[in-house]
Formats: sequence, structure tokens, C-alpha cells
Amino acid sequence: MPLEHHPLHREFPEYRTALLNLLSHDGHFARLAAEYEQLDKRIFEAEDGRENLDDMHLLGLKMQRVSLKDELADLLRKAS
Repeated sequence: MPLEHHPLHREFPEYRTALLNLLSHDGHFARLAAEYEQLDKRIFEAEDGRENLDDMHLLGLKMQRVSLKDELADLLRKAS
């Protein structure tokens, strides 16, 4: 299975306008989105072998990413 990033614009194409608006006008949302993007990058690098993480640590990062994604999705739904 090919590795891929999970950027917010691809995860939530239906909220494109709300995403752009929140990123530029809501500091809390922008911080959460930046944290999500950093986690996604770190997970990708670990899965690609560029960062050495044990399976439990990687799983923990993935769970954090899911939690952030859920929180961001909720904020996007409320903003739409």
C-alpha cells in the first residue's frame, strides 16, 4: 500500500471555503490545524522509514491525529 499524507484540504474537500476562512481568521483552529499537519508529517516519515518509532509510539501518534481530525471536523461543521 502506498504511503500518503492526509492534509486537511484532502480530508475535508466539502469544507474548502470554511477551512480557508478558519485558517485565516481563527487562531485556535489554525493552531489545531498546524498540530495536525505536524503529526501527519511525522507519521508519514515514520511509515517511510525516515524516523525510527516503535509500533506503539506510531499508534499513539495516529490516535492523536484522529482525535485532532475529529475536533477540526466538528469546528468545520459548525462554521459551515
